Amino acid sequence: MRLLHIGIRMNPKKIRRLMRKYKLFCPIRKANPYRRLQRAIRTNNTAENLVNREFEAHGPRSILLTDITYIPLGGAHCFLSTILDACTKQVLSYTLSQSLEVDFVLETVEKLVKTHGVSLNSSTILHSDQSCHYTCVKFIQLLKDSALRQSMSRKGNCWDNAPQESFFGHMKDELSREIRSWYSFADAQRSIDNWIDYYNNDRYQWDLAKLSPNEYYIYLTTGAYPRFP
Repeated sequence: MRLLHIGIRMNPKKIRRLMRKYKLFCPIRKANPYRRLQRAIRTNNTAENLVNREFEAHGPRSILLTDITYIPLGGAHCFLSTILDACTKQVLSYTLSQSLEVDFVLETVEKLVKTHGVSLNSSTILHSDQSCHYTCVKFIQLLKDSALRQSMSRKGNCWDNAPQESFFGHMKDELSREIRSWYSFADAQRSIDNWIDYYNNDRYQWDLAKLSPNEYYIYLTTGAYPRFP
């Protein structure tokens, strides 16, 4: 896909032969059979699962996925909240925080509405797990004020939010070397800003018609496939 975007057309088998010859390799994410499922907190504020794993069927800006991940930082952790378009795989909004207080999750939604509000509508669904950040009154009220529908995964079922979970896994794999060199929160913020910009604009995916997430969104909404050199 990288070669295609710079105007070089080559058979994948030839590329693999050349990679073997020159000892080039791409990091491949391996499944972790020991990964623990996140334990959601039971409350009376859980929402119905409106998505039912139909992540791509309804087109862009219809199903948005959100979650929080822990990232190592100098013997401690920082926390990343993101909102992902389930259809185009774009990261529409994200916030990195040194605290797990609910404020950074609310900020992620506020950034979404500010930046992409014009492309959202009253049928847009924001889907999450059942953790305390998403069942709290402040979060539920913010979604209502923003005219977003709330949906939640079934308790302890990561597959109900699979694209979001996969995104975090790939991000951590690709940033693994940088993560070990972070000495400050500013280092983490800079690396994540750069990686998400790369991911949205320059990380081509087979499932997105060989386009980056931002290119794929333009293709779906305009019907114009990018012309390569």
